[in-house]
Amino acid sequence: MENNSQASWQEEAQRVAFGIRKQVLELTIERNGCYLSQALSSAEILATLYTKVMNLGPSVAPMLPPPYEGVPGPDVPAGSGGLYHGEQAPHLDRFLISPAHYAVAIYAALVEVGRMDRAGLKQFNVDGYSVEMIGAEHSPGFELTTGSFGQAVSQAGGIAMGRRLKGHTGRTFVFMSDGELEEGQTWEAVQALAFYKMDSVIVYVDVNGQQVDGLTKDIMNIEPINSRLLGFGASVSVVDGHDVGALAKAADEGEAGKPHFVLCYTDTAKGIPLLEERKPKLHYVRFKNEAEMAIYQTFLDEMSFEKMEVA
Repeated sequence: MENNSQASWQEEAQRVAFGIRKQVLELTIERNGCYLSQALSSAEILATLYTKVMNLGPSVAPMLPPPYEGVPGPDVPAGSGGLYHGEQAPHLDRFLISPAHYAVAIYAALVEVGRMDRAGLKQFNVDGYSVEMIGAEHSPGFELTTGSFGQAVSQAGGIAMGRRLKGHTGRTFVFMSDGELEEGQTWEAVQALAFYKMDSVIVYVDVNGQQVDGLTKDIMNIEPINSRLLGFGASVSVVDGHDVGALAKAADEGEAGKPHFVLCYTDTAKGIPLLEERKPKLHYVRFKNEAEMAIYQTFLDEMSFEKMEVA
C-alpha cells in the first residue's frame, strides 16, 4: 500500500502529463501542425523528471519568455534557456534536452510545473520570439543547442566531467529520443561515459519506435537497445514510459561507475486515441481538412483529467 505522500506525487505527475498533452493538442489545432505525438509519448517521462526525480533549483528566468535577443552570451541579458531549470549550483542537478523537436513538450512541461507562464505558449513558433518550434540554447528549458541530432549525450559527458573535477555532487540528466541511437556520435559518447566511469549521468530515452518516415524498426532498426548499451558499458533500466512510479524508481537503479540509461517504451498516441488511425506516420501532425480538425477540437473540448486513462 502506497503512503499518502507517494500517492500525492504520482497524482501530481499524472496531472502534469495530462496538461502537457492538452496544451500541445491545443497548439496543434491553433497552428494546424505540431510535434504532437512526441509530447504524447514523453508526457509522463517529463512529468516524472520535473516533479519527482530531478533536484533543480527554482527558475531564475522570466515567467514570460522575452523576445529573441540573440545567442546567449555576456551581451544578451536573457541568457540561456537553461535558466528555467534554476541556478547551476554544485549540489543541484542539470537537465539537458537532446531532441530539439520535442521543444513544445518541454515548454508545456515548464508551464505545468510553474516555471513558465502559459501565455508564453502564444509565442510558440512566432518570429522574433525564443519559444521556437525547434529548441535552441535561447529557448525555455534548453541549456545548450544540440546541433545535429544526437549531440547532447556528448555534451553531458563534458559537463559531468567538469562537475566532477570541481567536486560537484549534483547529477546530470539527459532526455533523448530513440532515433538518436541511430547516430554514431551517441555510441561514441556512451563509450566515453563508461570509460570515465561517469555514473553521475542519467539518460532517459523516449523509445516510441517512430521517426519521420515511419517505424524505426522498418527504417533503421536499433534494437536490442538494452544489450547494446550494456555492451558499451552502461547500466540499463527498461520501463513502461507511461508508468510514473517505474520511471521514478529507475533513476536510482544505476550501477556504480557506469552511466545509467532508462529506456522508456512509449505510445505515440497515448491519451489521444484518435491518432491511432494515422500510425505509423505521426512524426509531425497536421490536419487534412477542416472536418478532421473539428473532430480533434471536440476531443480537446471534452478532455478532463478525471476522464483520461492515466498510467
